[in-house]
Amino acid sequence: MHAYRSHTCADLRAAHVGETVRLSGWVHRIRDHGGVLFIDLRDHYGITQVLADSDSAAFAAIEKLRAEYCIRIEGSVKARDASLVNPKLPTGEIEVYVRAMDVLGAAEDLPLPVFGEPDYPEETRLSYRFLDLRREGLHANMMLRSNVVRAMRARMWETGFTEFQTPIITASSPEGARDFLVPSRLHPGKFYALPQAPQQFKQLIMVSGFDRYFQIAPCFRDEDPRADRSPTDFYQLDVEMSFVEQEDVFAAVGPVLQAVFEEYAGGKKVDPCSEWPRIPYAESLLKYGTDKPDLRNPIEMQVVSEHFRGSGFAIFAKLLENDGTEIRAIPAPTGGSRKFCDRMNAFAQGQGLPGMGYIFWRAGSDGLEAAGPLAKNIGPERTEAIRVQLGLGEGDAAFFLGGKAAQFEGVAAKARDEIGRELNLIDENRFAFAWIVDFPMYEADAETGKIDFSHNPFSMPQGGMEALAGDPLAVNGYQYDLACNGYEILSGAIRNHKPEIMYRAFEIAGYPSSEVDKRFGGMVKAFKYGAPPHGGCAAGIDRIVMLLADEANIRQVIMFPMTQRAEDLLLKAPSEPTNEQLRELGLRLAPQE
Repeated sequence: MHAYRSHTCADLRAAHVGETVRLSGWVHRIRDHGGVLFIDLRDHYGITQVLADSDSAAFAAIEKLRAEYCIRIEGSVKARDASLVNPKLPTGEIEVYVRAMDVLGAAEDLPLPVFGEPDYPEETRLSYRFLDLRREGLHANMMLRSNVVRAMRARMWETGFTEFQTPIITASSPEGARDFLVPSRLHPGKFYALPQAPQQFKQLIMVSGFDRYFQIAPCFRDEDPRADRSPTDFYQLDVEMSFVEQEDVFAAVGPVLQAVFEEYAGGKKVDPCSEWPRIPYAESLLKYGTDKPDLRNPIEMQVVSEHFRGSGFAIFAKLLENDGTEIRAIPAPTGGSRKFCDRMNAFAQGQGLPGMGYIFWRAGSDGLEAAGPLAKNIGPERTEAIRVQLGLGEGDAAFFLGGKAAQFEGVAAKARDEIGRELNLIDENRFAFAWIVDFPMYEADAETGKIDFSHNPFSMPQGGMEALAGDPLAVNGYQYDLACNGYEILSGAIRNHKPEIMYRAFEIAGYPSSEVDKRFGGMVKAFKYGAPPHGGCAAGIDRIVMLLADEANIRQVIMFPMTQRAEDLLLKAPSEPTNEQLRELGLRLAPQE
């Protein structure tokens, strides 16, 4: 018999009754039933109930056990009485009578319980992450993550992609976030960077003649944390293809992601990739207020400016006299009560706005009647025109926001989500996807007017060099995202592989040719030697697993995450360097103010 176990804690069944077995694992729970001690013994695979009474030679030692002791037991498999069978456990038909027990690793008093899933302070959980990971929910999340990665990798190989690894220590590259810099000992005063993404390398792989690349790639970005984003590093399914257009990328990646979601969706409906809509970026902002819409929510916003222009509602009427302003309506089917409207008005105030105007429709003495402060100010003809445009009826409502779209769209998107949740309009048992396309290449700084890239700087502008001769803010790129249930889970583009277009694209954003050569010399050089048209994408593994695990915080699907302040409480990172390390690197720390 093996020194530690003949079976795992998930293996034993009624067919094993009478056998002598050896199990190893952790003491999950101890119960004293009047001279009979029951232990739920847990390992990676499952739980087996073991027991000992005063006739067992191990009884005295078992009495001294505490939760999370790591032990080895030897004993005989017995059938449980029919009334005591636990159908919730695969091993619920049997138990093991313990004849011998050894402590493999004693445990001190626990700083947080492993049995059960009580909510504990995150600081404690991350300081003792090895205990936290023993808990059933988190343990299952890590196994889900591992299985999702395995499934992605297998399906990419099956689809004709080849896996390559790219460097971790590399040069700095603008990817929209801050780099993590690594000082060079051999080249004092110079720094490497950890890759924000394998962007340049995967494009060089295409220029090198390889056709369909993928990688489960670690990426490093010094970012401010959010619930759906790690502040230091993350993993992505990185993909690049040669001789492709945008639809070719969709056709290659869509079935892979659909299959992964279907395998691990836990019974939820997964929209087939053949039905994922293509929504232009501008349309997405107009209808949903965001470029990552949750399409489980059927609400679509509409512009209703004409109904308020010159109306008796002076706030909106005066607002519309300014260039670039509009009034947008958020329909709220079944939201037609003053109580609900007041609640949503308070929600808007909590988001920093004065409030949201609203109209709701109810039965009146002469038919349908519009109610609310706005209805009184603009009159029945205008309210009826709004109702007809929005397709609303009795018991419905609409909320209104106005100004320059960029100033209120963020709140409008949150309000749309909140209305959908409050009115139970969201199908919680569905994964709904949408390709967001036609992203603008450039954006202007609101204060200075300076033109800069709004997305990936390596994307091909739609219309090529000709498009770059006109208004930069009118240029769209062959850039695309995939949104799922309100999260961006993939981003990609058809790449700019022509040096002359690349120089011009960067010139518009204020980067002269010399700067392009300095920053991206390797890639520009490669593009001068027969670069193929190519494109690709990257899907965020952490965020996909977060969705599949139905978690609201990305740290729940990362094995050893950082805190909100980008600290590792277990291994104490970041840490102060020693003087010797600083001398080797030729560095001196400036005093902190």
